[in-house]
Amino acid sequence: MAAKADPAAVRRHRILFRTIQQRKNPKLRRCDITVTDQAAVKRAVKAASLGNAMEWFDFGIYSYLAVTIGHVFFPSGNDTAQLLSSFATFAVAFLVRPLGGMFFGPMGDRIGRKKVLALTMIMMAVGTFAIGLIPSYASIGFWAPTLLILFRLVQGFSTGGEYGGASTFIAEYAPDKRRGFFGSFLEFGTLAGYVGAAGLVTALTAVLGDATMESWGWRIPFLVAGPLGLVGLYLRLRLDETPAFQKLESESASASEAADTVETSTKGDLATIFRQYWPTLILCIALVGAYNITDYMLLSYMPTYLSDELGYSATHGLLILLAVMAFLMLIINQVGRLSDRYGRKPLLMAGMLGFLFLSAPAFWLIGLGGILAITAGMLMLGLSLVCLLGTMSAALPALFPTHVRYGSLSVGYNLSASLFGGTTPLVITALISVTGSTLMPAYYAMAAALVGVIAVACMKETARQPLEGSPPAVCTKEEAAELVRSEAPEPKFS
Repeated sequence: MAAKADPAAVRRHRILFRTIQQRKNPKLRRCDITVTDQAAVKRAVKAASLGNAMEWFDFGIYSYLAVTIGHVFFPSGNDTAQLLSSFATFAVAFLVRPLGGMFFGPMGDRIGRKKVLALTMIMMAVGTFAIGLIPSYASIGFWAPTLLILFRLVQGFSTGGEYGGASTFIAEYAPDKRRGFFGSFLEFGTLAGYVGAAGLVTALTAVLGDATMESWGWRIPFLVAGPLGLVGLYLRLRLDETPAFQKLESESASASEAADTVETSTKGDLATIFRQYWPTLILCIALVGAYNITDYMLLSYMPTYLSDELGYSATHGLLILLAVMAFLMLIINQVGRLSDRYGRKPLLMAGMLGFLFLSAPAFWLIGLGGILAITAGMLMLGLSLVCLLGTMSAALPALFPTHVRYGSLSVGYNLSASLFGGTTPLVITALISVTGSTLMPAYYAMAAALVGVIAVACMKETARQPLEGSPPAVCTKEEAAELVRSEAPEPKFS
């Protein structure tokens, strides 16, 4: 513990001690503050959100076509076995997501966010497009599910670098006081991807019929991913690096050559992430686990639940889910604004408590049947989920400092998504099969929400504050000047 200065010495040498104190706590200067370019922020949000929309479009079409894919790619026989095989293939992509996160995340901290996000976009588009070209099990037998798994692995590996990079990109571009609002557009992209997938599958099923969909119609949504990927790649390549990463690069460049070598070699080091940031990593995994289980339960698994467990047609379930997601898209940006105003923790806690207390009543309503009851139940779940969707993409990047943000978030997010998110449809289907209870999805969501409540209680509030390791970011020069004045008041002379 440092010794306190002698009061008499301080009185005799005021200027000396004031200088020492200023060196320990330097004043905020105007050049330390990033004044965001609103046009650049909007371009960054658009490019990151489109990539996220494409990711969830890809995953959404697989979820909504799970029954069809089971029939096309796996041997005929038991329908439940085919569905479980289809969901197991869905989950297999999540097994390699942590590997993708460990590969792309540190790379994004080392060479930049923009280049890695362009690479993940290309891989995702190729993997999805290729699935649409695979012959059926009836045509090539064992090779059909083998190729399906291969391209699902390509999808999963690329996705490992997608969310961490996209949320980091938006968070580092956005001004501090509006990070929740701009971050919510990333999850707006999630909903848009799901809505696009659900809408396309529903329209194709209605027009072509079940037999034609199983014959060749299922391929169309996968093939659409090719052109979408090219558009997303074009938008991402037009972007500049984030201000936070540019500042990090300039600081590294101004250091000595030896120090710069050390910085480059350790910046994205996984060992450093696990060794120095493991408490925050555990917090991230808990938050993402609770969020992913509830997300995949509602947005991916629900159509299958309605058709396979409750006996509704696939189109019936998709139309209701489509209406619910369209409603959530209308309000998600307002949730982001609320998180900027009132904080991330209150919104996240509201979502977690919503799933904890409303999951059972919601699934009871859904089990009653009828459009009104099912819609009411899904809206209860949807309103809880949108509190998480509209807030999480601003809360998660703020957990980690700039030099390890992409890597740490990618590792934590994808470890959790692999363990809990992608396995959700498989686990729920198996639990229902074992217990015979159609309320198992509610119990699973409630258990996840309980973990989420504890995690939210443990996290720090980060709304309206600079990202750790990044300079303050404001919207205007006037706001920057005001911030400097507030942080460094005029000195008083006695």
